[in-house]
Amino acid sequence: MKFNTKVIHGGQQHDPSTGAVMPPVYQTSTFAQTSPGQPINPDYEYSRAANPTRTALENALASIENGTRGLAFSSGLAATDCVLRSFKAGDEIIAMDDLYGGTYRMFTRIYNNYGIIFHFVDMNNLEKLKEVINENTKLVWVETPTNPLMKLADIQEIAKITKQNKILFAVDNTFATPYLQKPLDLGADIVMHSATKYLGGHSDVIAGALIVKDEALGEQLHFQQFATGAILGPMDSFLVLRGIKTLHLRVERHCQNGGKVAEFLDKHPKVKTVYYPGLRSHPFHEIAKKQMSGFGGMVSFSFVSGKKEDAVAFLEKIKVFTLAESLGGVESLANYPVLMTHASIPEDKRIAIGITDDLVRLSVGVEDIEDLLEDLEQALA
Repeated sequence: MKFNTKVIHGGQQHDPSTGAVMPPVYQTSTFAQTSPGQPINPDYEYSRAANPTRTALENALASIENGTRGLAFSSGLAATDCVLRSFKAGDEIIAMDDLYGGTYRMFTRIYNNYGIIFHFVDMNNLEKLKEVINENTKLVWVETPTNPLMKLADIQEIAKITKQNKILFAVDNTFATPYLQKPLDLGADIVMHSATKYLGGHSDVIAGALIVKDEALGEQLHFQQFATGAILGPMDSFLVLRGIKTLHLRVERHCQNGGKVAEFLDKHPKVKTVYYPGLRSHPFHEIAKKQMSGFGGMVSFSFVSGKKEDAVAFLEKIKVFTLAESLGGVESLANYPVLMTHASIPEDKRIAIGITDDLVRLSVGVEDIEDLLEDLEQALA
């Protein structure tokens, strides 16, 4: 089954009791039993363990990422938290040096307190990655493309290293989506999504997802989810599942518009650097061509002046773009990482990796491209 069909039919079936084409929202906390320990349906006893609407979503997630098990969480950070609960004091995790601020905060301000040691490295320096690995290393965690600098990591090459060292390898695939990149097929063990973003696609739900190929690993993660309770409710599961059904159509337009916005900004006299993997000038353009089928709708840029004031002025003048947190919805959003998504990263570390005071991140939506370019033009004037 091809991807464009999978998003609609993959892992799905009509409701067995009514024939409903879309899965009903099973808004129930518990399920009837005929005798103690004998539920009417053996798959469903209590909705923290499993709910039919969430199951439908999880089956769809597994299908579109070519995995065997999908798990739906109350947020992307809840999904990340579930992975980290697999480790104990003294274990070491190697993460990409450019991460979403919430992920960095969880690593350094929550799990550091439990004795887990984190190393942040440039994942394009594979020799450095090999040097940091030791007998206590349990996981390598990457985003590709990264938030907000659109750095890429070669998933296949990193997977060779992790497999050789028997280390788990997790990829945050939020920016790329399964439409553009499939980390499990490239050798990763775990895929994470903030399903709030492109999978949901309409800025109306908070959700997260994990997908794996190894069934034993999937069962381990499900136990942790069940035991700690970070599940996605049935209504939110329905919304994400509905979003997935148009993922291919939306991401195709996001890519088209994102590419044109990047080209426009790249030629603008007030713009210094454009961070977009589809540009030939992007340092990781070749990796993007190798492992992605398109370049996405996320674009970041900085100003020739290098001034915070220019970035703030631009963000106060936009009209079609909305100044707001998040990304991946049908509407175009603009973000100021320093004070918004990456405010939790210490200033010295932000600057060291390139998140400067004049950096703006755009989530390019699916509006008419002429309206988007006109908005950028007037905001930059």
